[in-house]
Amino acid sequence: MADAAAAAYADRLLAALADAGVHDVVVCPGSRSQALALAAARLAREERLTLHVRIDERSAGFLAVGLARETHAPVAVVVTSGTAVAELHPAMLEAHHADVPLIAITADRPPELLGIRSNQTTTQPGIYAHAARAVVEALAAADATPEADAVRAVREALGADGTREPGPVQLNVAFRDPLSGGAVHAHAAVEPVVVAPRPTFPVSPEPGTVVVAGADAGPAASELAIALGAPLIAEPSSNARFGPNLVVPDVAATELADEVRRVVVVGHPTLTRIVTRLVRRDDVEVLVAGRRGLENVRGTVVEGDLVAEGAPGDWARAWVGRWVHTSRRILDAGAEGIPGADLSRERYARAVLEDARRPVTRAMLAKAVWEHTWPHDRLVLGASRLIRVLDGTVGGKPLTVHANRGLAGIDGTVSTAIGVALAHDRAGGRGVTRALMGDLTLLHDVGGLHVPADEPRPRLQLVVGNDGGGTIFDDLEVAATAEPADFARVQRTPQHVDLAALAAAYGWQHVLVEDRASLERALTGAATCIVEVRLAAD
Repeated sequence: MADAAAAAYADRLLAALADAGVHDVVVCPGSRSQALALAAARLAREERLTLHVRIDERSAGFLAVGLARETHAPVAVVVTSGTAVAELHPAMLEAHHADVPLIAITADRPPELLGIRSNQTTTQPGIYAHAARAVVEALAAADATPEADAVRAVREALGADGTREPGPVQLNVAFRDPLSGGAVHAHAAVEPVVVAPRPTFPVSPEPGTVVVAGADAGPAASELAIALGAPLIAEPSSNARFGPNLVVPDVAATELADEVRRVVVVGHPTLTRIVTRLVRRDDVEVLVAGRRGLENVRGTVVEGDLVAEGAPGDWARAWVGRWVHTSRRILDAGAEGIPGADLSRERYARAVLEDARRPVTRAMLAKAVWEHTWPHDRLVLGASRLIRVLDGTVGGKPLTVHANRGLAGIDGTVSTAIGVALAHDRAGGRGVTRALMGDLTLLHDVGGLHVPADEPRPRLQLVVGNDGGGTIFDDLEVAATAEPADFARVQRTPQHVDLAALAAAYGWQHVLVEDRASLERALTGAATCIVEVRLAAD
């Protein structure tokens, strides 16, 4: 039995995870983790798990983030010991701040090899610090309890007791030689983990109220705004950017903001300074629904879901109407011109042709992607300048939008998008997943483009606004004060990568867009491709 301890623990653990509610396992190659990897491969053959293999742990972690975002189920990532464990840290941090259920199964050396400078050995338990909701430590030995470890990991990742949000968990397992081999070991079946319902808290309609829906707020935020008689400021990744009370965030920079007396925050607002200034005002009451310790929002935190109690008064129609009217004026002012109906047929045709040949601006790109995406599609937004442009220029639409806004980094955007698309395709989604990002965001996760030949490529358009570097920094104060050459080198970081050659190297179709007409064709064309959009200076 001792000789088969590693394989026995791995077989029983992975089978129990599948029982408890884990549908996807992402595996990175390694020696110390071989029993876990082989167990996952066997369960995939038996169609009890879906297996994804990736060679880079950072990309693997964000692939798991994308899968978990779309499925709302915990996803396990298996890595070997040493630096492989540290490579998961960015994804674990994002999952922590965005409340995404992730289980990092980190294979480790046994206790007798710690502290003697043994190869590929470091202190792994607790390496993710506050980012891990829990750390489960185990030694693959004859008296191990892998079924209990699996259930605990899933319960902690899902926040199953209903007292806190989902999030990442570390399951650190020490293995002794031999690291695999022997017959398959049966496990004791476990029940699926069931999450307790979240508590609800009543909130009364009050004059001067605004609802802010940050990332992952959910569609209920739109319903809450209507029930409270409040305008709704909803970020693109809130999944609440629709409804009659929706307004663009720039309205909060007008004189109407002076009349705000209460802000109800749902989700994680991170996108605009306008909203940040509003929720930090001393004369505004802030009520926050959701996670404890929301870093960028002050106020009273309610750990649960808010439910409107009572009906808004007669003041509500005028209050919301003024915000909506101002929002429409802002959107109309930023609208790009189109050929007018008062032109003659010849002049109208010429105007349409000239419009089709126009270079693509950021606003044009953002609007086109938004307009071509429908409720049966999925949209993933990278943390680039484009998400901010989109936030200020598009109206409402009930879309499912994902974005890594937990820490708002560009890490792993390609891999997250692939995870979302794979899960969406598997669930029978009829639509396409589109990911809108900047060129540096693509390059930062270029390894995520690698999809093993024996795994499916999802229906995914990676739409890349290529402006040759990090122009998002042009909007910061430093751009006006720094020496131009230094600023360009260390902030904008110009790049001249041949994206067509890069796409070919990873087996992706490449589509080049240089004007409005080719943009329209690309967004209605091939599903699995990199759409490189050459952006005009603006």
